Amino acid sequence: MGYKAGFLGLIGQPNAGKSSLMNFLVNEKVSIVSAKPQTTRRRILGIWSTEQGQVVFVDAPGLIKASKGLNNFLAKEAEEVIADSDALLAIISVDEQKPEDAEKVIDMVAKSGKPWMGVITKADLEEKAHRIMILRKMIEEKGGKSMSVSIKQNEDEQEEREALLIEFLNLLPESPAPLYDTELFTNENVREMASEIIREKCFESLHQEIPYSLAVRIIKFDENASPIPKIYAEIMVSKDSHKAIVIGKEAAVIKKIGMDSRKEIEKLMGTKVFLDLQVVAKPEWLENKRMMKELGYGTKSED
Repeated sequence: MGYKAGFLGLIGQPNAGKSSLMNFLVNEKVSIVSAKPQTTRRRILGIWSTEQGQVVFVDAPGLIKASKGLNNFLAKEAEEVIADSDALLAIISVDEQKPEDAEKVIDMVAKSGKPWMGVITKADLEEKAHRIMILRKMIEEKGGKSMSVSIKQNEDEQEEREALLIEFLNLLPESPAPLYDTELFTNENVREMASEIIREKCFESLHQEIPYSLAVRIIKFDENASPIPKIYAEIMVSKDSHKAIVIGKEAAVIKKIGMDSRKEIEKLMGTKVFLDLQVVAKPEWLENKRMMKELGYGTKSED
């Protein structure tokens, strides 16, 4: 087998476990993860390199239908990942609520005409174990090979990861060279990753509609500040009434978001950092194409 390299799109319903799977495969924290659906808002790349080739995983937003605003961007972003990838993975969770949602993902990937496989996630959920065989059959009836994965700490973790990676590498075309530096595990820069970390901590600390209607904007990122790097960021909410909720009583909520964010950013950067978070209400951001593009939510068709 010659050297192989290409983009492998992860396609699935919201909360199917795409981001967790990519982090597991790359063995690094690349995509943010939360128990809430629609955490992933734009494509994130995770890179795995070996002497035999390079797999560039593309974590796509979950499949949704919408005609305007942020949700329309999420829908288009998933469609573009399907169009731009060399091969695809249909990511199906054993706890998928409706069988037709699993069927939709499998059909979409199978009809793409690209090499593909089905990956069944959350296989460790014992009460749903009977669904694994049902999902395998659904995938195989559409002509795909199926694999199941449980992303949790166990003795066979490395062995399981390598078996999956070899299968995925075989889906990709031959290439004269890697697509990215083989030392990289993502093409995201530290500024972008810091912004996503803050948004992840917002998802963890906030509930109901609020996480879905907020965005994080880095105002200033000074890695060379003395004595430690300084990061200033805005958490933008879509309603004035949400601002007080994000701040919390006696600023308890924003303090927790800030503390949790700072700890993870320090881990990422390998140094202490100063993090300043401000909460601002900007009701128009969800529908404003210019602001959305500034935040990284602009599709190729809008470029």
